[in-house]
Order: sequence, then C-alpha cells, then structure tokens
Amino acid sequence: MDRVIQKKKWTTKRILTIAGIAAIVLLIAGSIYFTSGGNKLNVDTERITISEVTKGKFQENIPVNGVVLPQTTIYLDAVEGGRVEEKYVDDGAMMKKGEPILRLSNTDLMMNMMTQQNQVYNTLTQMQINNNAALQNTVGKQTAMADVESQFKEAERIYNLNKDLYAKKAIGYQEYKKSENDYNYYLQKKRLSEQILQQDSAYRQQQAKQDRQSYQGSQEALEIMQKKVGDLIVRAPVDGQLTSLDAEVGQNKNKGERLGQIDVMGGYKVRVDVDEHYISRIYTGLRGTFTFADSNYVLEIKKVYTQVTNGRFQVDMEFVGKVPKGIRRGQTLQILLALSDERTAILLPQGGFYQQTGGNWIFKVSEDGSRAYRVDIQLGNKNTDYYEVLSGLQPGDKVVTSSYENYGTDMQELVLKGK
Repeated sequence: MDRVIQKKKWTTKRILTIAGIAAIVLLIAGSIYFTSGGNKLNVDTERITISEVTKGKFQENIPVNGVVLPQTTIYLDAVEGGRVEEKYVDDGAMMKKGEPILRLSNTDLMMNMMTQQNQVYNTLTQMQINNNAALQNTVGKQTAMADVESQFKEAERIYNLNKDLYAKKAIGYQEYKKSENDYNYYLQKKRLSEQILQQDSAYRQQQAKQDRQSYQGSQEALEIMQKKVGDLIVRAPVDGQLTSLDAEVGQNKNKGERLGQIDVMGGYKVRVDVDEHYISRIYTGLRGTFTFADSNYVLEIKKVYTQVTNGRFQVDMEFVGKVPKGIRRGQTLQILLALSDERTAILLPQGGFYQQTGGNWIFKVSEDGSRAYRVDIQLGNKNTDYYEVLSGLQPGDKVVTSSYENYGTDMQELVLKGK
C-alpha cells in the first residue's frame, strides 16, 4: 500500500530565497539611509563651530544700554507766562545761583501790580483819614469830660457848703436840696462821660487794628504781585550748567511751560532702559559693569521706575567707587547688568544652534571626532557668553554650536569631514 508523503513548507531552497530577498531589502534600506541624507549628513568641519563644554563660574547677566545724566537736575518752568523779551545767556552756559537767564514780559501782570499798588496807597490814605477823625473825636470827648469835671467839682463844693449851713440852720431846705440835686446830676454826668471816653478809647484801638490789618493785607498782596513780576526774570536756582534751553526772543511761553534745566555738576548717574520681561527680577542694589577707556567700572541700581512704556522700563544707577575721567552728559554706556550671584555651573558657549533647537537638543561630537550625534539637553539661565547646562552634557564634551539652519529638524547625525 502506497503512503502519502506530506510536502515540507520550509525547504532549504525556500529559506535561501527568503534570506536573499531580506538581504537585498536591508542593503537597499541601508543605502538609502547612508546616502539620502534624511537622517545623516556629511559636514565640512571648517564650516561649523565646535565648542567645548566646561565647568566654571557662572553669573546670569543681560546687556543693557544706559545714558549718562547729571546726579541732580533742576527743571526750569515758567512761573508766570509771557513773551520772551531778552535772553541773557545761551544753552550750555555755566550758571551761578541767582544769575538771570531770560526775561519775559506780561502786560496784564504789570497792570495788576499797578492796581494793587494803588490799592495799598488808598488803604494807607484811608487809614490816615480814619486816624485823624478818631483823634478829633477823642479830643472833643476829652474836652467835654474836662467841662463836666469842672461843673461836678463846683456842684460838689456848693453841696458840701450848703450841707454845713443847713445843719446850722443858716439856709433853708429848698436851697440845700437844690445844691444836692445839682451835685447828683453832675456826678452821674461825670460817670457817663468817663464811660463814653473809655468806649471811645476801645473803639479807637479796634479801628486802628482793623486799619493795620487792611493795610498789611494789601501790602502782602502787593508783595506777592511784585514777586510775580519779579518771576518774569528767570534766574538760575542753583549753581550748574544750563541745558535744554527752549526759548527764543519773541516766543510766548505759558505758565508752567518747561524752559530748560540746570544740571548740578557734582556727579553723574546712568539712566538705563530694561526690557519689561525682567521687571520682576530688577531691584535696588543690583550691580552692573561696563568698560570705558580700557578700564572696568561698577554701577549699582539706586532707583527703579516701574512704569512700562513701549515694553521697557527704566532704572537709575550710580557709580560704585571711581568715576571714569572724561565722561560726559549724554554718553551711552553698554552695561552688563548682573541678575544673580556667581555660582559654579556647567557652561555651554552660546551659538546659533539655539534658534533651531530652542535649547532642547544639540549635536554632540564623538570621542574620535568623526561624527556628531543628536542628544537631548536641558539648559537653565544664560549670560552674554554661556548657557547654564542642567542636564545632558558634561565638562569636556564637544558640541556643534553653530547654526543648524541647513540641517533639517529630523537630522540625527552629522558625518564630520576634513579632519
């Protein structure tokens, strides 16, 4: 009886055929991988920048620009408005306190002063008239008082005499009683005259006080008006240099309008513009450095202006220690403003790679220098020269820090040529 023989599925011939096809596929895939450039690229080392990762002192800082200004500036505003009649000095002149700068004219102000002068004269004249009238009135009352006193003394004498005579029965009751009535009448009249004279004295004092107050008030008003007229001559409030003078003969200046400023020459400060991104990290006491005439100088923040304009805010910095010789108002300084204390960190030199990678990865050079492969990294703060490396790199590693603009985002490896 014949036995059915089952056909084998995996014969030697079939296995060899499949292995051959797989080899061809791998060969094609490898060829594509190594020659297409999708994940690997040949790069000339002369066209890239290779930097070494180091460990050293790191301090976060930002570059800012500052303008040199006088330590103290006094602004000149028009206390009173008027027409510019005369300029005594030009912009940039060195001034002493009290020296005239320019003269304004104001017709209305002059007329008001003349009116106030007349008011003072009228008040003084009326004060003199009131005083003379009060004096004459007092003299009349004093004369009347003298007459009453004389009449009272005579009535008192006759009364005392008749009193004795009546007691001795030398005169009658009717004559005695008349002398008594006359005495009492002149006594009351004398007391009334004394009271009137006292009231007159008090009235004179009150009237004189009111007249003095009225005259003093008008005199003070005149002094204020005279000061206003005097303010038409603009004078230097302090010793210093006149700058930013904005006034020409014939111009009309309104009250409160800025005319210029006096820069006190006792020292300098630096007004710095800072990006609003750093507003929460800027405070008084932070320091910055700059180079001037091949020497390094230190500045310290003394005041922070928190108002943001066009995405920036300002701070005032003052010199710490020596001040550069030859520095002038208006000069621009390039300052490195420190945002942190110095600390030890792993340092990666700055470069164009950051624009394409965002600091998330970088090409690290192999030990033999023949290739550079992509590695993930984490960066922290930065300054003008370095990034702070938090992870992914170690001191001694070499990386490509030039631009990756021509590599593509899916590039995995660079083949370095030209060694």
